[in-house]
Amino acid sequence: MKPILDFVLKKFIQVGTLRVTFSDGTIQTYRGALPGVEAGLHLKTKQAERSLVINSGLAFGEEYMAGELAPEGCTLETLMIVLMANITQGGHVFEEIEDRLRYLLRPFKGLNSLKRSCRNVAHHYDLNGRLYDLFLDKDRQYSCAYFQREDMTLEEAQIAKKRHIASKLNLSRPGLEVLDIGCGWGGLALTLAKEYGATVVGITLSKEQLEEARARVRAEGLEGQVRFELMDYRNVHHEFDRVVSVGMFEHVGQPQFERYFRGIKECLKPDGVALIHSIGRTDGPGTTNAWLQKYIFPGGYSPSLSETLAAVERTGLWMTDCEVLRLHYAKTIAEWRKRFETNRQKIIDLYDERFVRMFELYLVGSELAFRVQGHMNFQLQLTRSVDAVPLTRDYMFESERAKSAV
Repeated sequence: MKPILDFVLKKFIQVGTLRVTFSDGTIQTYRGALPGVEAGLHLKTKQAERSLVINSGLAFGEEYMAGELAPEGCTLETLMIVLMANITQGGHVFEEIEDRLRYLLRPFKGLNSLKRSCRNVAHHYDLNGRLYDLFLDKDRQYSCAYFQREDMTLEEAQIAKKRHIASKLNLSRPGLEVLDIGCGWGGLALTLAKEYGATVVGITLSKEQLEEARARVRAEGLEGQVRFELMDYRNVHHEFDRVVSVGMFEHVGQPQFERYFRGIKECLKPDGVALIHSIGRTDGPGTTNAWLQKYIFPGGYSPSLSETLAAVERTGLWMTDCEVLRLHYAKTIAEWRKRFETNRQKIIDLYDERFVRMFELYLVGSELAFRVQGHMNFQLQLTRSVDAVPLTRDYMFESERAKSAV
């Protein structure tokens, strides 16, 4: 397989330089016509060489987890910068075939039934809670923070994110009923209750998150104001003043987009407001990397705005505001990576070296997806009626500034 891989790499590397040490000890340097970073890759076994030819999208991650390939003379981040920059240029013929096949199978891969959704969520979010304490902020906000200033800490930026979202919900009076779809460990729901006087119902499919969120409600003494349930969004049959969903739409799956937004509409009172916060892609509909799909987020998919808005339009909802957050998530993940590295040995003790390599690859690849591959976050404000929110956006800025001042 070495001659075939050599041929593939000559075609693949168009940006920067990749120096490869093959399993037999020979070294080959591949230089792209376009300037870029230089990185080194050590392929330790013939199996690693074979895998990269046959199924590169899955194999690179699996061989890295197994220790069968590794960065050489550089960091994993530098190696990934070179590889991802060249994937953006078009990849190689085998990767293109794999990608087209994934796109054809996308309607089936994204069929997240109630049972499959529960299984997918458990795969990632029901990991040992101590893991998340070792790299997230104290509130366990596992989504894009909002850096109003360059010098913000992660904790400050996550507080700013919650207030940014709250300003778009237009929580104009106490006692508004709010549904939090995909409530995580409950941080946003608790903030909306304490700072805005909202009555919140949070729903999740993660048993670990549910247990922690309920414990936090008891600790805060908010049992009469905040409630968490183990429930799918498709099983909610009640109208709310506000609906918020942060970092959950990525788990819906493209075939369910219209059903999801129809559910949002059904959960809103006639004058209600919804705010959807999601990872997105700028290059149009695509597919999820095979390794990420298998090991990190089964059933997950980062949507493009074009396919998202098409689904919104079919439900008759009004899109009353849309904001694109570009590098905020890259900065967020960079902070997570620092904390993960600081606690690396603790995480090895919690799991093992293979798990740590898997999670490191996930974090590095995710950060670079926002820096070099056109990923971003978007926030959609949706209503059932044309006059549900004020004519101008001033109310958002005024609310956010008032809370920031406090």
